[in-house]
Amino acid sequence: MAPRGHHLAEVALLASASADLAAAGAGEREGWLDDPAVLPSLGPRARALAVASAARSVLVIVPLAGGGGGGVTVKPALGPDEGRISAVEWVPLAGEDDAEGDEGVAVAVGTDAGWLLFYSLAGDLLHKQSIYPAKILKLNFRERKENAWEDSGSDELSAVFPGVIARFDGADLQSILKKTFQDVKSRLWKDKFEEQDAEDEETFGRIPFQIWNVSKFSSCAEAAIVGLMPPPLLEFQSSQRHYCAITVGEDAVVSAYRLSEDRSRSIVGAILSRGVAATFSTISSLSKILWRSEPSPPKKSRPKPQSFAKTSPLTCLKDSPRKGERLTLSPSGTLAAITDSLGRILLLDTHALVAVRLWKGYRDASCLFVEMLLNKDKASSRSMHIEYTKSDYCLCLAIHAPRKGIIEVWKMRTGSRVLTIPCPKGSRILQPSARLSTLSLSSSYSPLEVYLFNGDSGQLSVLNRHVG
Repeated sequence: MAPRGHHLAEVALLASASADLAAAGAGEREGWLDDPAVLPSLGPRARALAVASAARSVLVIVPLAGGGGGGVTVKPALGPDEGRISAVEWVPLAGEDDAEGDEGVAVAVGTDAGWLLFYSLAGDLLHKQSIYPAKILKLNFRERKENAWEDSGSDELSAVFPGVIARFDGADLQSILKKTFQDVKSRLWKDKFEEQDAEDEETFGRIPFQIWNVSKFSSCAEAAIVGLMPPPLLEFQSSQRHYCAITVGEDAVVSAYRLSEDRSRSIVGAILSRGVAATFSTISSLSKILWRSEPSPPKKSRPKPQSFAKTSPLTCLKDSPRKGERLTLSPSGTLAAITDSLGRILLLDTHALVAVRLWKGYRDASCLFVEMLLNKDKASSRSMHIEYTKSDYCLCLAIHAPRKGIIEVWKMRTGSRVLTIPCPKGSRILQPSARLSTLSLSSSYSPLEVYLFNGDSGQLSVLNRHVG
């Protein structure tokens, strides 16, 4: 049996932030973090924690430096047709050297009516945009610096809907949000709209995105874009990009699709996004000056949904009454861990689209990939001044089994269980959305880490990367 021991190191104790987290339901009852309506998300390099309550439609942002004090509570001014908070994710906007400040990251918030909003660490609204008229099930930001697929592309933010997935290119996100950060910083933007937090999206312009229908086999409960893939064999070889997407759902445990990029839409969207915001802002300001006594025009209706780009179904696995529930990707995107309604965990090779491993007896489990130093003798013999490289780490899968009250760590792909850690009830495993190490001038490698957040005690701990 795998050894047991003290393998968690405390990172922060959020007791001082209890007043802030109370807005999201903290402290109301034991095990409040087990509520699926509570949505925690850990910021890049674990420097801040965002906790949203879908039931209350409230977002709490807590910096982790200094014990987690000085949190910000945001209550988005959403209209009846704009829904309530349903997903939260962190989006890094700068390199590691700039990530310390407020301009380094933004918090993305999705609603159950298909709206996407971005907030700064100070709680300022940076951007608001309608994506698709359905519930955003999940937001997922992924770095592509280590992707094993050839020409892995740029960073991206994906938004998952029932049977639909949308993709925002990281460069487009940075272009729009960095400019908005500067406007907020100079107070010109905030002063102009401080009384109207719920402005329509034309106030901010539009960030171009691609959107696909992935409901051929099943209306997905979760999905992810795993990377670029080659075009069909008989298709003309052009500069058009194709992505591989994996979905899980009720009718099909797992499905795979080829997503074709509509480059003409991306180019037009990029041009419009840079011109619409400035043009609309100028016209709006002039109209207020010339017609101050005139009543404000009626609120514009929601923009028409963007048409879907081409989707080609590849394969699916149907095994009724088994239903796919959760999906998590390895850093390279070549492995996916999928949990289902029968307590099984499937390890999928996303390149070959074949199952390589199966675990049983893990109902309500959640999984995250982690990189560990498995050779304890090697780790202890090294000087503390010598930094580890990527080759020193081994990819593992951390499985949180709340019914068993443990976290297990398994070596990939077919290795043994290397660690078992007891964990209290009311806890969740979390992972920063980005490591930012690839943007740093430092030669040190930042491994993929897993954190354990105990909602009742407020303790945030990191899994020790050294395992003997």
